[in-house]
Amino acid sequence: GVTTGFGALANTRIGREEAEDLQVHLLRSHAAGVGTPLDDEIVRAMLLLRARTLSQGYSGVRPVLVERYIEFLNKDLLPVVPSQGSVGASGDLAPFAHLALPLIGEGFVKAAGTIRPSAEVLTEYGIEPIHLRAKEGLSLLNGTEGMLAQGILELVRAERLVATADLACALSVEALLGSARPFRQEIHALRPHPGQIASAGHIERLLEGSAIVASHRDDFTHAVQDAYSLRCAPQVHGAVRDALGYARDVFTRELGAVVDNPIVFPATGDIVSAGNFHGQPLAIALDLMAIAVTELSSISERRTDRLLDPERSSGLPAFLAAKPGVDSGYMLTQYTAAALVAENRVLAHPASVESIPTSGSQEDHVSMGWGAARKLWQVLDNVMRVLAVEILCAVRGVELRAPSKPSLHTAAAVRAVREVVPPVTGDRPPGVEIEAVACLIDDGSLLAATGLS
Repeated sequence: GVTTGFGALANTRIGREEAEDLQVHLLRSHAAGVGTPLDDEIVRAMLLLRARTLSQGYSGVRPVLVERYIEFLNKDLLPVVPSQGSVGASGDLAPFAHLALPLIGEGFVKAAGTIRPSAEVLTEYGIEPIHLRAKEGLSLLNGTEGMLAQGILELVRAERLVATADLACALSVEALLGSARPFRQEIHALRPHPGQIASAGHIERLLEGSAIVASHRDDFTHAVQDAYSLRCAPQVHGAVRDALGYARDVFTRELGAVVDNPIVFPATGDIVSAGNFHGQPLAIALDLMAIAVTELSSISERRTDRLLDPERSSGLPAFLAAKPGVDSGYMLTQYTAAALVAENRVLAHPASVESIPTSGSQEDHVSMGWGAARKLWQVLDNVMRVLAVEILCAVRGVELRAPSKPSLHTAAAVRAVREVVPPVTGDRPPGVEIEAVACLIDDGSLLAATGLS
């Protein structure tokens, strides 16, 4: 790929006089991505992470390439990168080709919110296209930062969702007249998985001082044991936390890694072709995240179903309707949750086991980590909305327990929901209400309202 062809063409020698032409040809030929463009936040993260990798001094490129990526980032000139076309080895080739084309005045960028030809935008901003030297085109293509950029952004969302799931559970415990005993710390110290301890502690703190929970604490006519979806929430949510912790460790190590190929060792002058571009560590972490957070949606939907069933909701009206029979209440919200959970179960199938050989089988095992990252976005969106359904129903249930009051923390969450969704007085379309609560989850304001985020 420096003085030879690339992939299956690696044995084709390239003369010195053509080595620089090869770099441009690599960018053009590898810009084979298709589909809708990546979101701006992903492209920004890719620019930053690519600059970080190239700046470490093991890629054999000039500082001007790093400086240009940073200039694009600072001026918010975002290369247009299609969302499909990477198999995650040799890294994210097609996405990085699209990311790099504007460096040479080709491809497209988004400037001031408008997609335009790069050559036109560079002229407008007084930026000269870069003439690539030997090895530079190849270094612009190799690497895992496309998967990593998405994984880091997705991890932030996933960590917020698992904390939100704790809040949803606490609200459901109050609405269903559940017990706070299963969340006591001495129980979880006996099975010291860090995530389990963290979720149990979070739920226990959320329920602290709840008059609703206290109202039936010594009522032994009440159920001795709550359903698994309530009392086993720390074990389920905690396992998700631990899986996310593994992903965080992988991403942290990758942030400091050199993922180019071949690698240049300046001290010795050695140039070694190896495999640090292979995305398998990221692919497995991304797939694990999808499997883990899918369980947040699965257990949440079960709590929602219990809130809506008059036979299992400790006296709540059927489907939380104002006038059951005349009104259907939140009946159909459980259908929505069920549909999203079913979709997540399909999306949780790991992409990282689906290697397909490429480049004439020279690249005979690939990670498919890009696909793992892409589908994880949808999984997270679905989890967010399933939790929104549960919270919408649990808030209604908590209000129906008046005059008993919720804890100060859950009461704050109820108020936050009621700022965007009015109290139930009769049937109305719940879809917009689900989306309104989902927005509170997504921007973190619902968790922040509890004071325990």
